[in-house]
Amino acid sequence: MPKKKNKIVLAYSGGLDTSIILKWLQENYNSEIIAYTADIGQEINKSKIIKNAKRLGVKNIIIEDLKNTFVKDYVYPMIRGHALYEGVYLLGTSIARPLIAKRQIAVAKKFKAFAVSHGSTGKGNDQVRFELGYYYFGPKIKVIAPWRIWKLKSRTDLIKYAKKHNIPIPKDKKGAPPFSVDDNLYHTSTEGKVLEDPRKQAPEYIFQRTVSPERAPSKPSYVNIGFKKGDPISVNNKKLSPAKLLQKLNLIAGKNGVGRVDLVENRFIGIKSRGVYETPGGTLLMIAHRAIESVTLDKKTMHEKDEIMPKYAELIYNGFWYSKARFKMQKIVDKNKSKVNGQVKLKLYKGNTTIMSRTSSSKAYSIKKVSFEENKSFKKKNVEKFINLNKNKLLK
Repeated sequence: MPKKKNKIVLAYSGGLDTSIILKWLQENYNSEIIAYTADIGQEINKSKIIKNAKRLGVKNIIIEDLKNTFVKDYVYPMIRGHALYEGVYLLGTSIARPLIAKRQIAVAKKFKAFAVSHGSTGKGNDQVRFELGYYYFGPKIKVIAPWRIWKLKSRTDLIKYAKKHNIPIPKDKKGAPPFSVDDNLYHTSTEGKVLEDPRKQAPEYIFQRTVSPERAPSKPSYVNIGFKKGDPISVNNKKLSPAKLLQKLNLIAGKNGVGRVDLVENRFIGIKSRGVYETPGGTLLMIAHRAIESVTLDKKTMHEKDEIMPKYAELIYNGFWYSKARFKMQKIVDKNKSKVNGQVKLKLYKGNTTIMSRTSSSKAYSIKKVSFEENKSFKKKNVEKFINLNKNKLLK
């Protein structure tokens, strides 16, 4: 009776790079490869994934629909925390990796695999994010990171390897690619090649989810986002699942040129890199969530959240979604989320987003107290005492 092969679970996209990795793992580890694809809203061709994996002899091909889980359990908590890395990046790639890693380990346990593998390069952040997730759910799992250990050093080497093993090479992959793209339901990121020189403007053809503000409609669009217990539940008064809601907002914002960011960021491993990010629906959610909190939460709660936000965002960026520090901060973020209920109306026009109204049954905001009309609900005489108490802090 033939000896059973060891098993490796590979995060597999069906594209050239992960197909090469798949073959390389078969050659170098004499193992059965389980191809795992998490559908989190990226551009995906399921038939191509299955066809390419089968061509390489893979028997177990798993494509898992995680779109609602991704938005509900990963994107929404991050929106509640108003997480922005280095002031502008909405962390679209960062937040996807923890979920993929979690499910990869679950598959590895199910099939009793000894190892997991990913296609992240040796210079990027994703290798850290994947592997910290692997170790959280599978502390004893072996992690194989081909880009850190194989002898294939260039695109030319990869093409030669693919030809040798009859791995199909897409036409646009035969030369150096113009840029690298990662996408999911929350965002699209574009890096490398034409974007590596920060002195040069990002060419318009790289944008995939948003039209340029100049080409956006000449009439504004309006969108009403409803919130319940801190999370969005409706668009224009229609209740939607988390995935459908984000899809809807992506379309509305994208056609109005909303959600572009061009950032030179500081990677966790110490390298600076330039990335162009499109997060149309996420941009609307971030603006609307802050707006609804402004009329539903007290000052202390809001300021506590703002104080921890930079560190909270950095933890996510660096791959520490499952860390004790992030869990602790999430409790601060969500402490009074049950109070965050209501609707926010936004106007979108040529790349800009304006808050039109905030509606809530909350009593946190009092028109009586802020009114310029005389009223008895606010004791102005107490203001002098308040100033006197605080003037002593000037000398501390």
